[in-house]
Amino acid sequence: MTREDTKVIQIGTVKIGGGNPVAIQSMTNTKTEDVEATVQQILALEAAGCQIIRCAVPTMEAAEAIREIKKRIHIPLVADIHFDYRLAIAAIENGADKIRINPGNIGDRSRVQAVVDKAKEYNIPIRVGVNSGSLEKPLLEKYGGVTAEGIVESAMDKVRLIEEMGYDNLVVSIKSSDVLMCVKAHELIAKQCPYPLHVGITESGTVLSGNIKSSVGLGIILYQGIGDTIRVSLTGDPLEEIKSAKLILKTLGLRKGGIEVVSCPTCGRTKIDLIGLANQVENMVADIPLDIKVAVMGCVVNGPGEAKEADIGIAGGIGEGLLIKKGEIIKKVKEEQLLSVLREELLNWNE
Repeated sequence: MTREDTKVIQIGTVKIGGGNPVAIQSMTNTKTEDVEATVQQILALEAAGCQIIRCAVPTMEAAEAIREIKKRIHIPLVADIHFDYRLAIAAIENGADKIRINPGNIGDRSRVQAVVDKAKEYNIPIRVGVNSGSLEKPLLEKYGGVTAEGIVESAMDKVRLIEEMGYDNLVVSIKSSDVLMCVKAHELIAKQCPYPLHVGITESGTVLSGNIKSSVGLGIILYQGIGDTIRVSLTGDPLEEIKSAKLILKTLGLRKGGIEVVSCPTCGRTKIDLIGLANQVENMVADIPLDIKVAVMGCVVNGPGEAKEADIGIAGGIGEGLLIKKGEIIKKVKEEQLLSVLREELLNWNE
């Protein structure tokens, strides 16, 4: 089942599934009970393009903090719960827009039922989350270890449990740090599950390794039409997760808006600080609301030709460079003015 066919689920003000745009999520790394720090981080993530935020709720104080946090943010908040079903109930009562649980680790059926009943009372979705590290012993024995099939069976068992309790306001996530296992698991569950899928590579690593693993894994999954929300999990500043998620979606044609910056890899003909210039351009265009491609090229010899597929670009040279549109040279520009001329063109863009 592709994202066009999954059940539509409402998370606060955001709809997912049923062909709605893939939503970008992140997770705070503050202590949730520190309301000020958590709010400030969420507001920064909102500004960067985060559409749904998840917060860890390990204590009752954290659950109760949700009420104050919700008053000051503008995107849906998901409460992440493990082990204590009472925290899930408290999070819902304090305004969480969705809860994330693994029904296998919050106690017996009566406790799961209590959480489901509270979610039903407030009409908020439950995200059923299963990670490769949380597989039950019988499944590990059945499949001879952690496998995609085991992950999917575990998730679907929990989905059916909640369905038996009379609730189908569900989102499902299945994650592994093994990229190919994660891909296979999503391919399998998409054939069985009518609910929206939250997609991510768990414990993917630092900004460098995490971006590579997430780009490969999410790229394959999303390209097949699978996945309704995504998170690029990185060990680092959550703002980096949003940048990466936006670019992954834009690269796959699943997101419009935002300037895409392309630049050449440099060579012996490069006569300017292209690396510095490209980074400056990327930072400069971050808040300009255009849906175009900008090229930053290292020399005036190949620059115009190589920038042909970009809407606009600059190419550097000794003392002066070129302003280029659609591969055509528009004018020569002094080297120190390349950035300002490009910015002026973008701010006055009307094509």
